[in-house]
Amino acid sequence: MKNTIASALLAAALAWPASAPGQTKAELRGAMRRLWIDHVTWTRLFIVSAAANLPDKEATTNRLLQNQTDIGNAVGAIYGKAAGDKLTALLRDHILIAADLVGAAKAGNTARVDSLNKKWGGNADEISVFLNSANPKNWPTATLKSLMHTHLDQTLAEATHQLKGDYASSVKDYDAIEKHILVMADALSEGIIAQFPQKFTGDKGP
Repeated sequence: MKNTIASALLAAALAWPASAPGQTKAELRGAMRRLWIDHVTWTRLFIVSAAANLPDKEATTNRLLQNQTDIGNAVGAIYGKAAGDKLTALLRDHILIAADLVGAAKAGNTARVDSLNKKWGGNADEISVFLNSANPKNWPTATLKSLMHTHLDQTLAEATHQLKGDYASSVKDYDAIEKHILVMADALSEGIIAQFPQKFTGDKGP
């Protein structure tokens, strides 16, 4: 089954038309960075809203979920709609598990926190394996898993500090999250550029 998925993704990627309007490498890097900065920004806003029961929680949640669709669509533009939809679904699970995790931590339900944290890690591994199937040479599974699990650990620390009212630490956590997500975004865009060098123009990036 995995080989079938990988073959389908590769076929879709190779069919990406060479005549498509050219995108510079810098444009790809910038777009990828914006998507993932949105990801961590709206995640933080959700954590703040959920921790304090703010009335904007639903609107913030909806915007956060939209970001997962945006990321999926960006990947789908390169690897095909089916791949984009699959990534969107995996990322939505990533967010929904995180939301449940925040709720369990707020309720002091340690057993559920542990269970959800394990589930969250499993979802991160799923995302990593799926992305690797699209670009095995340039997106090694081990690298993706390391990037994803660092993201989870940082986000959990951020949520924990916010729930405890340690706002200074929560802010520091977000600074670290922002730096790391740019590393992750660049790893993804550089992998795409390496896989399809003929699709992009220009060498300079942000």
